[in-house]
Formats: sequence, C-alpha cells, structure tokens
Amino acid sequence: MSKPIVAIVGRPNVGKSTLFNALAGSKISIVKDTPGVTRDRIYADVEWSGYHFTLIDTGGIEPDSSDIILSQMREQAQIAIDTADVIIFMTNIQQGLVDADGKVADMLRKSGKPVVLAVNAVDNFKEQSLEVYEFYELGIGDPMPISAANRQGIGDLLDEVTKYFDEENTKDEQDGIPRIAIVGKPNVGKSSIINKLLGESRVIVSNVAGTTRDAIDTPVKWNGRDYILIDTAGLRRKSKVKEELERYTVIRTVTAVERADVVVLVIDAVEGISEQDAKIAGIAHERGKGIVIAVNKWDAVKDKDTNSTRDFEKEVRAVLSYLSYAEIIFVSAQTGQRLGKLFSTIDTVLENQNRRIPTGVLNEIMTEAVALQQPPSDKGRRLKLYYITQVAVAPPTFVIFVNDRKLMHFSYMRYMENQIRQSFAFKGTALKILIRERSDRTKTTIEEKYK
Repeated sequence: MSKPIVAIVGRPNVGKSTLFNALAGSKISIVKDTPGVTRDRIYADVEWSGYHFTLIDTGGIEPDSSDIILSQMREQAQIAIDTADVIIFMTNIQQGLVDADGKVADMLRKSGKPVVLAVNAVDNFKEQSLEVYEFYELGIGDPMPISAANRQGIGDLLDEVTKYFDEENTKDEQDGIPRIAIVGKPNVGKSSIINKLLGESRVIVSNVAGTTRDAIDTPVKWNGRDYILIDTAGLRRKSKVKEELERYTVIRTVTAVERADVVVLVIDAVEGISEQDAKIAGIAHERGKGIVIAVNKWDAVKDKDTNSTRDFEKEVRAVLSYLSYAEIIFVSAQTGQRLGKLFSTIDTVLENQNRRIPTGVLNEIMTEAVALQQPPSDKGRRLKLYYITQVAVAPPTFVIFVNDRKLMHFSYMRYMENQIRQSFAFKGTALKILIRERSDRTKTTIEEKYK
C-alpha cells in the first residue's frame, strides 16, 4: 500500500521550509528570509502516531508574478497540489492576511483536496487569538495556530492531517492490479513506450521535453493479465537555469514510485546513463520497489556490435552500483523491439517482490554462510548469528537475531544478502535486512516464536 502524500504550500517566506525541517527531523530545506529561496520541492518520509507519509516542501506560490523563477515555482507547487492526498496551507500571522493568500486558497479549493490551514509564527495564542481568527476569511477551514520555529502546535496540526489518511490511503489500491510506474528524465520515451504498448497515441508525444503535463494512469492487458501503467509527466523547458529542470522531476517521480509495485526506469540509449538517471533510480531503490531498467531507443544507436549490449550494461551497473539486482532490457518504443519482454520481466520482478522463504531453509543458508566466512569480531568479542526469519514482502524483509548489533559490520550484512540472493536470485527487487539484538539466553525463545 502506498504512503499518503502531504504537500506544504503557501506564499513565499511564510515558514514552509521551517515546518518541513521540524517534521522531517533535520535541516533538509534551506531556510533564509528571502522569498523564493526554496526553489524545488524536497521530500522526506515522516511518521506520526503510527501513520507513515511522504512530506513535500514546495517553493512559494506568487499567483501574479511574471518572474520566470517564481512562475516556475508556482507551477511546481501546482503539481504538488495535484499529486498530494492532503495539503497543509501555510500562512503567517506576522505578515497578516494578504490578497495572495486568498488567491492561493482559490487554487486549493479548485483542487478538491483536503486542506489543513496553518497560521505560522503564533508564539502566544492568548495574545494573538484575534489575529488568528482573521484567517477564517479565507473560507478554507479552521485556522490552526502553530510556531514552526518553536515547534508549538505541530502535534495538533498533524493530528488534523492524519484524519484524512484512512480513506485516501486505501482507495483504488485494493484491486490487486499491479501498478507499474514508468519513470525517467524528460524526453527519454516514457510516453512513447506506453503508446506502443497500447497501440494508440493516448499520451501526447513530441520532441519537446515535457509535453506530458500530468501523471496518467492507463489500464493495459498483456497475455490475459491486467496492469496499471503510471506515466510520469515531463517538464516544459522554461527556465534557463538547468538545475530547475532536474529538480522539477522529483515530486512526480516520488509520487509515482510511492504508488507503484514495480518501477521501470527508462534510459536514453543514445545519451547514455546520466546523473539525473541515478537520482531517479535512487528514489525507487530507497523505497524498496521492484526495478526494471529499460534502455530505450536502442535502434538509434549506431555502430552496434555483438558486445554493445554487454558494454552498455556494464556502464549502467557501474553508475547504478547499488542496483546490481535490477533487470536490464534493451527496447525501442519506435519499432516495438523487445517491448513484449518488458511485461515478462515485470512479472518476474513481481513474483520475486512477493516471494516468501521458509524459516528453516533460511537458517540452513545462514549456517552455511557463517561456516564459509566467520563473522567479524572486535576487541575479542565475536558476532554471533542466532536466527533468521522473513517478516515481510514487497520488498522481502528479513530479521537476523544477533548477540551484539554493533558487531554486524555493513560488509558482513552485504555478505549475508549476497548469500540469500545466490540461493533464491530475487532478481529485480531490493532486500531489506534488519538486525535485532538478543542474548544467548533468549536464543531458544526466539527460535520457538518464529518456527
């Protein structure tokens, strides 16, 4: 099930980034008293009262500005509004209620999304209550007084936000149809691939980067099985600031990946693997999604020989070293080359994402792995591995019980992951390994619990 998306929107310089940092637990967004300093959306995973959600910080909305950066920030914020499940609308009591707040409120009303109105910089509610009530004029709900800088009122704000999660988080996710997100930087052929699979130009395609304006869910049937293809929107090349184009894709990628079971990362074979491809792939990897790398436009690569695919794959593996498990296929949306293999590869990844391994078999593998390579030690104390069991799927998640988790070096945990992969492949899916500390005296109890 995907996590809800919560977007913080509002005019520039009302404290959005300060609130984001307070909720995210670290200074991820740059905070400065200059309107427009947060030019891109930045995202973080947040937990509150048992609810897990993705929080998005947006650039400020200037409804009437013609400045190229501010207008682009306005468009980015609109994308966040369109993709969010719940919106936190930030205002600021020190600046008071201004005309731009009303125009932002109009944008939010048109979205039809749940909106929680936050009035920031309220350090003393008793003294400032009348000023808070002024924000009722926005007609967008009860204003909630907070102080993002002092972290006051944030708990009440989150309680109000999470009231909207249950229905939003379960809608259309229970139908059992696999959701496949098609992601990648602009103009790599995401929409062309979907059009070829559908046999019709349902998604507008041109050579201008970003002609796909909105994320589009398209049902498709292949060999009798239903899928939902999520096409992530591209970008319109407005700004001369190159970095804006890259940052502009983040939210669309995040929201599509959150909803997906398998992510297909489309790479341009002519341009080759890029840093932006790595950033997009990292989002899917961090969230433990199944991953297929589709190298598109392979038909346009000149001077190919018998080693071309192997050399290109080697390059991809080098740049995306953390995705050693990802499946790579070479396709052409133009000719339809190997697009049929895309679905069979997706099916394999889906199967691996949901595979369960019996506990007894896992412990046999662990015992053999320990015999082959002795666990690390520190100051005369050696790591002991007591027990391993699988506790979840999508991604497959394993818990290893040990005597001292500090002794479990990263390299040895990677070794254990490799041993599991050698036995069961798990192609196309990340594996998550959790370490739990138990003493020798509780070893028998652990084994009985998980048998």
